[in-house]
Amino acid sequence: MRAGVLSDEQNIDFLNENFINTWITTTELAPKPNISEAIAKRREHKSKNFDATHPLAQTIMEGWKIGSKKSSPADCFVISPDLELMGRQPVNDLGDDSRRKGLRAYAYYFTFLKDALVGRFPGLGNLILSKEQPSLEMLNTFRTPMVAHQDYTVVVIDTTAFEDGGTLTIDIQVGIDDAKGKFHLFDDNKELLTEKAPDGIDADVWKSQQGADYVKALGALATVWHIDPGDTEQISHRFAQGQRFKLCATGNRWSEKGSINAFIAKVSVEENRNENGQEQNHA
Repeated sequence: MRAGVLSDEQNIDFLNENFINTWITTTELAPKPNISEAIAKRREHKSKNFDATHPLAQTIMEGWKIGSKKSSPADCFVISPDLELMGRQPVNDLGDDSRRKGLRAYAYYFTFLKDALVGRFPGLGNLILSKEQPSLEMLNTFRTPMVAHQDYTVVVIDTTAFEDGGTLTIDIQVGIDDAKGKFHLFDDNKELLTEKAPDGIDADVWKSQQGADYVKALGALATVWHIDPGDTEQISHRFAQGQRFKLCATGNRWSEKGSINAFIAKVSVEENRNENGQEQNHA
């Protein structure tokens, strides 16, 4: 059952009768390098390791790449039957998040589950644009990877409310720390880049991160290759129908490895209009 088609009353029934809720310890799939030693010790006492290649495990690990960057001993993920991430709640953030909403922890948590089921993607750093709110602004950080294509901050931008398409504009301002920014815009179904070169491109070209062959293999809809600290650049992309995008932020290859900076992204959509200046409608 897809999110977005349930009323509040149906959500309650769905949670009661058809909903499985589980919390996942973050040590099991190693989202952060500083826990690798703990995992190794833990596995000494196990006869079977967790299969990190399983599609469900891959979805969970994808969830750790987006949303909150805080360390937490366990996370709650809401995942659809099609293994689509629908929400994330780190246990360490539960108290602070509920207080910000003015709710008790149990009430906030129930709201989190319902929001996930109706397609609001709580905790995943998503920006959901609508005709009533076509512009949103967010603050996040990026890190320069130790190895190319290994560290991305991912923001999902949802423009599905604009059925007839429009122009997506992202104004990106990088903070004043040392790291220089690089930003790619992808379709939401695009797999995140990995250290391993895609088929059809030389590994050295892929590692160099430059040249026409690299850009083609990258497959980005739009890219800003270099934003100096304190500077602002813009990404613009016209789309034919509402969809979801991924904005991937990282430090570029001229930055010191491991260096971190902040960025502000103002994301807006101007929907397509016909020759008379009116919003386009379906026939």
